[in-house]
Amino acid sequence: MIILTGCRSASWHREKADRAATANIAAAQQAALGRTEEIRLGTAADALRSRLLDDHSLPGMQVFLDSAPPHALPTLPDPFVLDPVTALQVAARNSRSFQQSKEQLFTAALGLDLEQSSFRQAFASELELNIEEDRSGEDPVRGISASAPLRATRTFQNGVTWTGSLAVDLVRLLTQGSASSVGILGDTGITIPLLRGSGREIAAEPLRQAERDMLYAVMEFERFKRTFAFDIFGSYLDVLQAASQIENARQNYESLIQSRKRARRLTDAGRLPAFQYDQTVQDELRARNRWIDAREQHASRLDRFIFDLGLPPDARIQLDDTILPELVDALLLNNQDENTNERVGPDQDTAIRFALDNRLDLQIARMRTEDAARKIKIAEDAFRPEVTLGGRVRTGESRASFSAAEQDNARLDLGARRTSGFLNIDLALDRRRERIAYRRALIALDAAHREAAQLEDRVKLEIRDSLRRLHQTREALEIQQQAAVLAEQRVHSTDMFLQAGRAQIRDVLEAREALVNARNALTSAAVNHRLAQLRFQRDADLLEMSIDGTLQEQQLAQHMQTAQSDNEVFHEEEQHEH
Repeated sequence: MIILTGCRSASWHREKADRAATANIAAAQQAALGRTEEIRLGTAADALRSRLLDDHSLPGMQVFLDSAPPHALPTLPDPFVLDPVTALQVAARNSRSFQQSKEQLFTAALGLDLEQSSFRQAFASELELNIEEDRSGEDPVRGISASAPLRATRTFQNGVTWTGSLAVDLVRLLTQGSASSVGILGDTGITIPLLRGSGREIAAEPLRQAERDMLYAVMEFERFKRTFAFDIFGSYLDVLQAASQIENARQNYESLIQSRKRARRLTDAGRLPAFQYDQTVQDELRARNRWIDAREQHASRLDRFIFDLGLPPDARIQLDDTILPELVDALLLNNQDENTNERVGPDQDTAIRFALDNRLDLQIARMRTEDAARKIKIAEDAFRPEVTLGGRVRTGESRASFSAAEQDNARLDLGARRTSGFLNIDLALDRRRERIAYRRALIALDAAHREAAQLEDRVKLEIRDSLRRLHQTREALEIQQQAAVLAEQRVHSTDMFLQAGRAQIRDVLEAREALVNARNALTSAAVNHRLAQLRFQRDADLLEMSIDGTLQEQQLAQHMQTAQSDNEVFHEEEQHEH
């Protein structure tokens, strides 16, 4: 027996699956976000990594997912310098967690396409060839039969199922005169559920849930992008902060070398006790150890950051060291421009109301309670009897074996059709399974309500914490700025007093230690305040990140003003229509 079925290339099926998934994603994005952006998989995920391995001569396996290998592209600079914008774009293209999130979104779109196919017209066709031989008589009889059926099936969203088929058969004897006969058989049928499983609300529930799951996947991916952008930017600043601590430690070490040399001269001149000279040596050694530790911590954080970007950690990559001083200066200038007596930040009640209305994860939780409520209706429907009405119409005849080769050719004759109908009733007296499923659905609804309420309270908690953090870091930045200025003045004054013989070397060493700590604290305060700003925007869903890694920050006041303007325009258009 030989069976031939219709087939297409694997690349054709991949392109068709991608088109369907892309269309589902775009539709869900428009419904959930009011905008669309193309999601592509496997286009450049490892291209930069492979180019770094090649251009920087690093050990590792090279995987080229782009059409052009690395050597066909411009050589990457060595070292490769990343600013925050470029780092986020690199992470969007190379981060493994980002790629995994895109794949999860794409998988949900493929699942929706599969569920949609349940309510599409489905066709199937195959060609079956059989060669038979019968040696039960005096002379062997050999023959060949061929069948080419075409089947169609359609399930409607109200539960009705229609099937139809048209089969053409050919049987031919290879012995005894080579007789042949053609068979043709048409068959169509319909089944209609009358009680259990009937109606769009029940029968189309799997498709409806798949569409909702697609919306959830889009919103979860959007929420992930915003958190991802915050994490990458925070890691970038963390590496820069570690680099600034290296510089502070180096300057402190070099200044202590000079202090130790000066103390040596004063000790040799009899103007400084020997134990105070020993103190300068101890502080110099401690400063050198701090400098070494700072370098190691920076290298470790940089390696980890490069790894999180999806790049090889041994790649020679540097971050833009001008970013942090510019950030500190900008934040300090902004603090100076504000009226210290009227520090007005985002209003807490407004921020909470905005977050409750716009947080995507909270919207998902609320929608899942609706899903759980629908599941109860599905479970209640299962208690009804199963009553199915159906019918079938057939015409023509089939030729299944070469034994029918001597019959006349069959033909379709609607006048000679054969019809049948049926009514199936299943009372299903044992409802234990359905009863348990119904009770579980009720429990799941209560759990969904609790989860939504808990998440709502968590959102309030996050907004309140973010606002307190924002205010605290802004005050800390101002305090640390004043502390750094005082620390510099203290170093200068104690140094002059030491030269005048009015201070001890310990005073100078403590002043320099305080200066290092003040500078590190100022940098830390600036970084913390910038991250507090981003954290509040993340918690209020004010951050937006495109698929290519472009970050857009929004201020709450500006967003509320834009939303108010949109509402005014909407009401004006509505009044004009009336």
